[in-house]
Amino acid sequence: MSNLKEQDKQYVANTYARFPVELVSGKGSEVFDKDGKRYIDMGTGIGVTAFGIADDEWKEAVTAQLSRLQHTSNLYYTEPCAALAELICNKTGMKKVFFCNSGAEANEGAIKTARKYAAEKKGEDYYTIVTLKNSFHGRTITTLAATGQDHYHELFQPLTPGFVHAPANDFEALKEIALNNKTAAIMMEMIQGEGGVIAMEADFVKKTAEFAKENDILLIIDEVQTGNGRTGELYAYMNYKIEPDIVSTAKGIGGGLPLGAIIFGEKTEFTLKAGEHGSTFGGNPVCCAGAMSILKRIDDKLLAEVKEKSKFIFDSFNGAKGVTGVSGMGLMVGVKTEKPAAEIVKKCIEKGVLCLTAKDKVRLLPALNIPMDVLKEAVEIIKNVCAESED
Repeated sequence: MSNLKEQDKQYVANTYARFPVELVSGKGSEVFDKDGKRYIDMGTGIGVTAFGIADDEWKEAVTAQLSRLQHTSNLYYTEPCAALAELICNKTGMKKVFFCNSGAEANEGAIKTARKYAAEKKGEDYYTIVTLKNSFHGRTITTLAATGQDHYHELFQPLTPGFVHAPANDFEALKEIALNNKTAAIMMEMIQGEGGVIAMEADFVKKTAEFAKENDILLIIDEVQTGNGRTGELYAYMNYKIEPDIVSTAKGIGGGLPLGAIIFGEKTEFTLKAGEHGSTFGGNPVCCAGAMSILKRIDDKLLAEVKEKSKFIFDSFNGAKGVTGVSGMGLMVGVKTEKPAAEIVKKCIEKGVLCLTAKDKVRLLPALNIPMDVLKEAVEIIKNVCAESED
């Protein structure tokens, strides 16, 4: 590990505060370090490996495509790209899909589309995007501007103009802000992941969706982390019974390969014309083949299992010693602990469980298909760490 740490420190940009763990292999929800120590993976690469490590069906789909065609530009047709777009549209009722490589790119494309739509419908000065305070939409200059957290803005001024931030779960405040600006779109997460795993209130979401529709303001739902089965529905907005105009997603859709998507509804399906947006790697046939194997298996049976496992996690932590609250939805869970979340995560690593933080909470994002016995083992370890005295 020491040589690897030195190599990493010398040659890799210093943008990550890594844990002192060198992972080398895994299967399902179990991963192993270079010394053979086993860890239960409750983070899935920040919600990416939806069906765990080295999933057989995903691996078969990816390697089969690798043997045929690993890449071609978007100047040509490939079957995995078209088939995946059709599957997404059939599962959502949306109309068209643009593929990219990441959540930030999907959000960039969603913003770009909203501004073009509003400029054509209302005028070029209708470019403001209203987002929520405490939100997180990415690390590019524009998606940082969309992010409603000041500390992400401080070092990177000037950010892209045209973003205003409304308080979450306060419809009247959001409405006033939207009406006092020449607003192209309202953009929000159903659960603020990086913001502390905070779910939006149903009444707020419903009123916001109705207001946006009445005023021909596009509704963009950021499903980068919440999408692809994570919350117990295919996409988190489905829990709220609303119909977005644009959905962005990434992370879990590729199962471990870089893939993002912008999903367009009826209002926006024809907004972008040939030459107005593009991506060298977007729709890569290998990534799309992997994503097909993921999305085909996110069916009613699996989603019911996600909800069952979610209930187990919430029931286990609610009222547990050292725990002051539980938030989130599905298998996207935030555990508020008496001791600092970072300290809990560090001790969990020592005891063989990998989990994450989100603000002042321990964040859990296990694989959608994590076996119940493995989940119970991990939850018991985390609970014991939370309950330990300071001695």
